[in-house]
Parts: sequence; structure tokens; C-alpha cells
Amino acid sequence: MTALPVRTAHEISGRALAWLHANREYGALSSVPRSDVGEEGETYKALAETALAASLVLRDGAAGTTELTLARELLDFGWRQLGEGTLLYERLLRHPLTTDPMETYAHFVRAGYRHALLDGLLAHNAALRATHACEHIPNRRLAVANAARITGHDHGAGAHDWASLTRATWLGAMPEPWHIDWLTGYAVTHTVFHLTDWGRLPGGLPADIAGYLRDWLPMWTDIWAETSQWDLMAELMIVGNCLPDPATEAEDWQRLAELQHADGLVPRDDKPVDDDPAQRFEDHQHTTIVAVVAGTIAVNRALNEPGRAAA
Repeated sequence: MTALPVRTAHEISGRALAWLHANREYGALSSVPRSDVGEEGETYKALAETALAASLVLRDGAAGTTELTLARELLDFGWRQLGEGTLLYERLLRHPLTTDPMETYAHFVRAGYRHALLDGLLAHNAALRATHACEHIPNRRLAVANAARITGHDHGAGAHDWASLTRATWLGAMPEPWHIDWLTGYAVTHTVFHLTDWGRLPGGLPADIAGYLRDWLPMWTDIWAETSQWDLMAELMIVGNCLPDPATEAEDWQRLAELQHADGLVPRDDKPVDDDPAQRFEDHQHTTIVAVVAGTIAVNRALNEPGRAAA
């Protein structure tokens, strides 16, 4: 592994964040209906993902003043769209076994936003057997556990068994690495994201799993780069910077920089990018969010690991 080109990672993240900010109105929830935010589907998901990226920019504090301002404005926009938390509260009240209200809320909590009624409902639900008995797939169970940890509900009767949850995942079994596929690749990345809270707790990865990832990440990243699956490629780059000893390839960052459009958009694959701004946002906002997260975590880890960074 080579030293991280901090400037490249920072520039990728900054341009991507600026694009998300400039196009944020395309991610607004429709005014009708608003009775159940879950009905908004991809728009609701996009709001949550944007909040994740912005919250990490503020959490890690490695960005410049401009980026910190854009991140706060994106969070304020998303919080207003969610009725300052009321829509999440009402969704959880109607659908107590859904996990997206807490998972979405966690991104805002990370940046200092709270909703008293939602906090109370989450505390109540966290202690219920029904909440822990939901049949989520293994990496999704870790997503719920991490959201509970962020919102302050991973304790007492609501505590999660992190060791058991970890070993129940595909990654936790450390299978033959050549049997990974596209869907499993995403499961691997998210297992790491939740175990480490997006790089904040790299020690959350057991040593044997960290070693397994260090051995195989370069090959997996190259595979999805060769197939032009830029989204998964960038997520695997994030994984490298969530390891206890961060791992990165300068060539990967250069490739990502070359893929990024001048306005900051990062395409999801090698298909033509539509000229219509709304369609561009719908098609490529997720990969652009991933680019923000990738650059933010990488720069933060580099600045906290003397000797890793390269100009």
C-alpha cells in the first residue's frame, strides 16, 4: 500500500459535496403525500444518505470552512424535509418494526440534531423483544446496532451482541474470497462501515477480519474498477480506510479523480450521463455521496496517522 494522496482525496470529496449542495432541491420530498415518509422511496433514501455524508464531514472536521458550511446547510435542508424529525417519529409510531427512522435519525444525531418524542419512542422500542427479533439479514442487523449506538440506545435491555452479529455476516466467516459477488461486495462494505461507525472505531474490526480484508481488498477493488462499477469500487476504498491500519492505493484515488465530472458528479458506471439535471441527480447522487464519504474518511485517517499522507 502506498501513501494516501491527501490533496486528491480532499478535492474529490469537496467537489462532490458542492455538487450535492447545488442540486439538493432535486432531493426534496414531495409535498403530497407526506403522511408516511417511507412512501417516498428513493428520495427518502437519498436524504438519509446525504445526511450521512454531511454528518461525517462535520464529525471528522478535516474539511475546510467552505465544506463545513455546505455540510451544515445540507443537514439543515434534510432536517427541514423531515419535519425536524417529526416525520421519522410518526413513521416509527405507525410502523414500530421499521428500522429506517432510527437509522436516518442517527445521521442527524451525529451532528447534534435531536427530537424529544422520537428519542423517547426509540428508548421504549429498544427494550422490546420484538425489536431484536426482527429477521434482518446479518449486515442489516449491524446497521441497526450502529444506529442504536449513535443515538444512545445500545445499552441495557437494548444492547446488541456485537461479536455474534459480526460472525453471522459473510465477512465474519471469512469465506473463500474468490466467491464474492456484486451483492455480497456491498454486504462486505456495509459490515465494515457499521462495525467501525464509518471509520471512527477501526478497532471494531476483529484482527483476523482486518487481515483478511487487507489481503483481498486490492483485488476486489480492481475487479469492480475493471467492470466499471464505480460505486462499489469507491465503497471498497472506504473500507480500506476503516481498517485499524488504513490501507489505500494512490492509483485508486487517481482513477476516481479522473472519473469525476468537472461539476463534482461521480458517475455510477461507464454508461452515458444524462444531460437533464434532475435525471443526473437521480442516477448519480449515490455514487457522489460515496465519493464525499470516501474522501472525508481517508483524509481524516491520514491526518491522524503520521507518515501516511502524501501531498
